Amino acid sequence: MIRQLIVRFIRHIDSILLATVLMVLVVALMVLYSAAGQSLTKVNAQIINIIIMMAVMLLVANTQPLLIERIAFPVYIFGLTLLLAVALIGDISHGARRWLNLGVTKIQPSELMKLAVPIMLSWYFSKRETMLRTADYLVAGVILLVPVLLIAKQPDLGTATLVFASGFFVIFLAGLSWKFIFGSAIAFGAALPILWSMLHDYQRRRVEILIDPSQDPLGAGYHIIQATIAIGSGGMTGKGWLNGTQSQLDFVPERTTDFIFAVFAEEFGLVGCC
Repeated sequence: MIRQLIVRFIRHIDSILLATVLMVLVVALMVLYSAAGQSLTKVNAQIINIIIMMAVMLLVANTQPLLIERIAFPVYIFGLTLLLAVALIGDISHGARRWLNLGVTKIQPSELMKLAVPIMLSWYFSKRETMLRTADYLVAGVILLVPVLLIAKQPDLGTATLVFASGFFVIFLAGLSWKFIFGSAIAFGAALPILWSMLHDYQRRRVEILIDPSQDPLGAGYHIIQATIAIGSGGMTGKGWLNGTQSQLDFVPERTTDFIFAVFAEEFGLVGCC
């Protein structure tokens, strides 16, 4: 009985894709172990996350598409409602209003929209696929932009960009015209001065430092400069696993999260990165 249940659960999994993902995860855990100063604490925590992720993946792989279609609209509306609640009564932390306090715990509704938006757009296009018109793409644009603007208003530009990307690719794969894409790109370029004036000071500062980190080498630009040095020190073939000097000697900040690529690049070099 148990064997039959396991077989039924794994039959929908692409074995080659799964093997590829597992290989990437093994390499990722190796690099995390090195970046964490050869401590198993962060590695063990990540292994737990991977196990949970695999369980969720198996569950989703065995979920009928019809069920996903049925929940697409309610989940999207629920997510929008939570985003509006955040805008009205959300907790403010570090100058941003992103979290909703439910008493027993806090949630970040913008994370839900990473899934709700593409599922909603997929449902919408599946209903309209036999008679798609320009107006349908405009409606899809509204479906995408409403949550994106609410998230950007929090402000959370990073998550807003991810939600926009997750929805845009659904619209693109539904047959969005290249003329419209190029036209939108030109319009976006023309609107950059206006968008720049709408950014918060810290957001503008991030862009400026990204372009020229030497403006503040010991402050805001320090992270980028040290990460660049680490990547360069890896050379073509790298210094070897656990042998990166910049990362092991604590020059690279946030090396187990934001700048872990610099750790990988120093130890495995350009060849490993490619």
